Amino acid sequence: MNAIERALGLLLLLSGGQRSAAELAERFQVSVRTIYRDVDRLLALGIPVEAERGTDGGYRLARDFLQPPVALTRSETAALLVALALARGLNATPLLSDLDTAQAKLLASLPRPAREVFAQGSRIVGIEKPPVDIFHPEPDAVHPGRMQAAVDAFLNGMLAGRRVRLSHENPYRGRVAEFDLEPHGILFDRDRWYLYGHDVDQDGERFMRADRVREAVVSGMGFRSRADLSVESQIGRKWLSRAMRRWEDEGTVSVLEMGEAQAGRLARDWYYRHATVEPAGPGRLHVRIPSRDPAIILPLARWLGPGAELLSPPDLRNRLAAELAAMAGAYAPSQRQPTK
Repeated sequence: MNAIERALGLLLLLSGGQRSAAELAERFQVSVRTIYRDVDRLLALGIPVEAERGTDGGYRLARDFLQPPVALTRSETAALLVALALARGLNATPLLSDLDTAQAKLLASLPRPAREVFAQGSRIVGIEKPPVDIFHPEPDAVHPGRMQAAVDAFLNGMLAGRRVRLSHENPYRGRVAEFDLEPHGILFDRDRWYLYGHDVDQDGERFMRADRVREAVVSGMGFRSRADLSVESQIGRKWLSRAMRRWEDEGTVSVLEMGEAQAGRLARDWYYRHATVEPAGPGRLHVRIPSRDPAIILPLARWLGPGAELLSPPDLRNRLAAELAAMAGAYAPSQRQPTK
């Protein structure tokens, strides 16, 4: 029996319960030292073999490694294959290599005609990328190629109940920070993944974009899942509301005055609906935008149209006035006849 055949035999035996190294050596007619090497080989392949010391100790597979068989109908299998095809259209697919093997197993259970249809999921399931956001563009992804690794490490940490050490880059502040997180969930929003967990050092929740993670490593430190932390608490972009309040406190704010109808239009936007709105007189409101970027504020004021007024900062107000005066001059009555 060669090493590969022996490794498969070990896997089958350990799936049935705990076995001592001496018992395994006798079963395969090899030395105990050879069994140690075989176990190391299984560990190197990613198979979670656990060791129990003592006179009653031995080796066993991690209890959650092998899942019980699940019987699926043909329609249930097709539904899962469609879901997998959708997942592949995302910007980074969690645990992609495991998804490949899962899909192969699902396909194998289908009759040949159905298998041929679902084998190329992209032919029958499409997913559009979200359009470019004109009024509040964000910096490009810092490390788009590493987002896959960050999401995978975070999910593997959740599955193993282990902390994840992250190196995260903030493009707005131009700095890199290190975090030790207990992973509690991931969220997909507008073509990117967010990581949600408990910040061990700050003793609070942390929500960050995966494409800004330089490196993510599952550590050896275990943790217990907390019932008070759920990614559901972030749905509705509540994280954005908190972030806007923090940015306002930092003093980077533009203020626009507008009517209720214009404020209602703004409230339908995924981003500006989280801005601070304050009364400013009968039928008028002040909206505080945590930005002074002219590429964001000036197009927004023009889009809101008559009845909206940019109050501050003064330099942007003066710049907008000059631009609007130039536009008004271009539309002044003239002798030019409209083209037909």
